[in-house]
Formats: sequence, structure tokens, C-alpha cells
Amino acid sequence: MDVELPWVEKYRPKTLSEVVGQKEIVERLKAFVAAKSMPHLLFAGPAGIGKTTSALSLARDLYGAGNYKDSFLELNASDERGIDVVRGKIKDFARTLSLSTSPFKIIFLDESDALTSDAQQALRRTMEMYSTATRFIFSANYSSKIIEPLQSRCAVFRFKPLSEEEVAQMLKHVAEKEGISLSDDAIKALIYVSEGDMRKSINALQGAAFLTKKITEETVYKVCSRARPKEIAEMLESALAGKFVEARDKLDKLMLNYGMSGEDVLLQVYREATTLGIPDDAKVKLVDKIGEYNFRMVEGANERIQLEALLAQIMLLGKK
Repeated sequence: MDVELPWVEKYRPKTLSEVVGQKEIVERLKAFVAAKSMPHLLFAGPAGIGKTTSALSLARDLYGAGNYKDSFLELNASDERGIDVVRGKIKDFARTLSLSTSPFKIIFLDESDALTSDAQQALRRTMEMYSTATRFIFSANYSSKIIEPLQSRCAVFRFKPLSEEEVAQMLKHVAEKEGISLSDDAIKALIYVSEGDMRKSINALQGAAFLTKKITEETVYKVCSRARPKEIAEMLESALAGKFVEARDKLDKLMLNYGMSGEDVLLQVYREATTLGIPDDAKVKLVDKIGEYNFRMVEGANERIQLEALLAQIMLLGKK
């Protein structure tokens, strides 16, 4: 019996021409394929915007869909990130010649910002010694965690977060293929909860599709355990108006109805704070307070007490 793939893998682009967004980067990668030559590469940018997909699509276009695995080694550096891996698996693969029509092989180090400093240092000489036979692609959410000597050996590609139109385009494509009815409000909700992360938005869509084939805004927020932006804004407005008990009741409903953690609530409060109809200096003070209470919660303080204390601070800010 065939096992149904997660939709993220099922609809992952197979070639560079299918990659959504990142138009300029895709054109540069296509030029490498046409020339059958490329430098070492560093893909940097937030999660879920096409870094891994671009690397896999580059390999398929370069070596052919059926043969790329012989010349392409993919390692997830969050699992295999020690110096032993560099000295063993990576070095053994790098030193062997390519058997494909392309003169070099590719080692793809996903999540390479998780590599230890020693492992990164050990890679420096390996990259130079075997550059005729092997090219490296590093993928990192935070390029600042890649040591400067490695960055200087790579052509850096900075991936941008996907636009709302691009995420909506992909969601509509998946919904059409799966026979799902997806309202415009549901698409907006998926974009809101995913924050430009295509992987998160498709996973949320699949989770909602298990409940119903007719997906609405309410379904999305329920599956993702997120409150509607309007509900968060109403809670903040009640606190600013001096209605502390009312704001506290709204907080109770959010945490009980959606099963949200304290940090989830705080992150949504932060996103809605700048949209409130209050003066800019008040927004600055509000964001400062949110940062202070986030630090307290991260340090281990009781999240419920801290959230109610934040509402109290917002109420005092509203009185001023």
C-alpha cells in the first residue's frame, strides 16, 4: 500500500522552473546549470522560503531527476554537526570523483548554522583541497553563525520572505489539486499564522483539511491554536480603556478556547501592538513593556501572572 506523503513533500517543486518566488536567485541558479559550473554556495534566510527546495531542484536540473542522488549528498547539520562527520562522511564523499556528466558533485549541508565551530573550521581546508571534484552548498537561517572564512569561500544567496501573493498562489494550487474549498478569509488566516513560511502554511492547510473539505477562517485559527487578530486587538483596547477585568476575561477565553501558551499570546500581542490607534510614543512604551514581560517569561516566571501584569501595565499606560 502506498503511503500518502505530507503535502509539503508532495507539492515540493522538482525543478528550478517550479520554485515559487525568489525569481532573481532562481535565474542565477539556472545559469549555473547551463554552464555546468558553480562556486560554493551559501543560502541564507528565514525558514520555509525555499532554500532546501532550491538546492534539491538545482541538483535535479544539473544531474537529472533519476541520477542526482549519486552525485548529491544531503546532510542535516542539526543532527550531524560534529567534527567527526566532517573528517569522516563529508571528506570521504568529497575526495571521490563524480561519475555523472557534470564534472563535480555537491554536498548540501542543511541547517549549517548548527555546525559546531570546530566542524566549520575543519571544513575550510576540505573545501579548498577537493574543490575540483566537489562543491558545497550551505543552508542557514542565521548566516551570522557561519564563520567568516567559510562565508568568504561562498557566493552568498539571501532568500527573501515570500510575499502574500506568492503564498496565496501556492495554497490555491494545493487546494485545487486536493479538491478543497478554500475561502479568501481562510487564505488570509493561513498567511497570518504562517508569517511568510510556506512550509507552515501548507502544513496548516493539511491539518484543516482533515476536519473539513470546506475550510474557513475559523477552521484555520482553531487548527493552528491561534486567536483572530481582532480578538487580540479587542483585549488590548479594553486594557487601554481601563477595563482591566474585561481584558482579563478576554485573556481567559483566548487561553482556554484556543489552548494558547503564554508566549503564543505575547507574540500575537506584539504583532497587534503597532496596529492600535494610539500615538507612536505610546506604541513605543507598549512594545518596551512587551519585551520586558517576554524576558520574564523566558526566564521562567509564571506566564499567567506575567500576562495579567502586562494587561495592568497597559491599563496604566492608557490612563496616561
